[in-house]
Amino acid sequence: MKLHVPVIVLAALVLSLTLSCKKSSSPGGGGTGGSDSTKLDTARHRNVLVWIDCRANVYSNSGRFNDTNKIKLVMDTMQNVGVTGLVLDVKGSAGYTMYPSAYAKQYTSIGGISFTPNVDYVEFMIREAHKRNFKIYASTVTFVEGDASRGMGTLYDDAAFRSDYESIVCDVNGNRVPITSTGRNGFVNPAQPAVQERALNIVKEIATKYNVDGIILDYARYADIYADFSDFSKAKFIEFLKERFNDAGAATMKFPGDIVASWKTSSGVVLPNTTGKYYQKWLLYRSSVIYDFFKRARAAVKAIKPNISFGVYVGAWYGSYYQVGVNWASQEYDPFSDQAIRFDWAYPKYNETGYAEQLDILMTGNYFTQIMLSENSATANLKYHWWSIEGSLNGIKYVTKNKVPLYGSIDMGNLSWSSKSEITRAIKYILNNTSGGIMLFDVVHAYAPETNMLKQPLWDAIAEGIKK
Repeated sequence: MKLHVPVIVLAALVLSLTLSCKKSSSPGGGGTGGSDSTKLDTARHRNVLVWIDCRANVYSNSGRFNDTNKIKLVMDTMQNVGVTGLVLDVKGSAGYTMYPSAYAKQYTSIGGISFTPNVDYVEFMIREAHKRNFKIYASTVTFVEGDASRGMGTLYDDAAFRSDYESIVCDVNGNRVPITSTGRNGFVNPAQPAVQERALNIVKEIATKYNVDGIILDYARYADIYADFSDFSKAKFIEFLKERFNDAGAATMKFPGDIVASWKTSSGVVLPNTTGKYYQKWLLYRSSVIYDFFKRARAAVKAIKPNISFGVYVGAWYGSYYQVGVNWASQEYDPFSDQAIRFDWAYPKYNETGYAEQLDILMTGNYFTQIMLSENSATANLKYHWWSIEGSLNGIKYVTKNKVPLYGSIDMGNLSWSSKSEITRAIKYILNNTSGGIMLFDVVHAYAPETNMLKQPLWDAIAEGIKK
């Protein structure tokens, strides 16, 4: 099943505690000092959304969402425990959709498991959700078009598409290789106009075809810090340097050596070892690509249905999320000039790539078993810390300036929770400290004990957490 914590977490987690401790001894106490212009966080809407991944819930042996009668029973249970909405995965990592699309192949069967014949899964889910007064948001895996684990997807079906648009990444030796050759899923290059048009066409199709309450972009990013180093990205970066910085020598750069001169691995992740003179401008360029896409995507959705919600799922770890080319902060937050939390990777005007103002919903993956800062001596004196629930929520509010309703999220099944009561406590904390509410990942972990670390049904833990 899809796990939303990216591999950058593994490499950054150890560093984060070290860096946070260093900041606690510097002026500002790890972000507690300095000027904080964040508006008061007073709204508490207490919405409870449950994520429904198509692979885990429809096309797996544990899934109950391949049968209409079973779906109704699960939805009734969700309603009884206090869930108020669903996030429905309608385009998966293979690039296929869960509905008949003019732009993508439709999922019909995986591993011999199929959905109820002659029923439109998405239409059925919307109808049943609205019967129960649930809001329902359609989620798309935006810039991934190939499921490497199964060798299936758009990249595998269309050799020309794969040749033109598959993300080219650097391996630890600095070689530029297709991402699927590394075993990773088939990310495509977000800078490619055809890639963006495909993503926008699918989003517009969903908004036109279905009565959803909102659209959530997932994986609307680069694969990681080692992407994308294609010839196309090189040309676009040179163009960016000429236009933005009047850099006459950009065309003669060493690529990718003037961006990253050497690489290393940490916890199996390929990371820069020695950076070049263009590294920070490269980060700015990538973030600009994603920002421009979000402006286009929001406009496309609103042109069809002005009242539809437009949102995103991102990891909560802002301090290292630049690695995937994303700046989900407010444009009013400037990481380059922030003296309370110092980000060495930031470049002047990086704040102009912040896309919080483009959103109606921000879902952040606060996927940590540490809830309170005080529960770890290394974080007890901090305010902002990207690897605990309390610290990450504080940091998110700080960098977004509360420009968008915030939905904190927990991973109920892939983390080693010590008990169900800890899941309950995490749900309560998030609901009491966010303006939008909470997203629970994933519903399969609640109804299928074999898919969570505790090996127990989780409905009672959810119900107790939602209870005021």
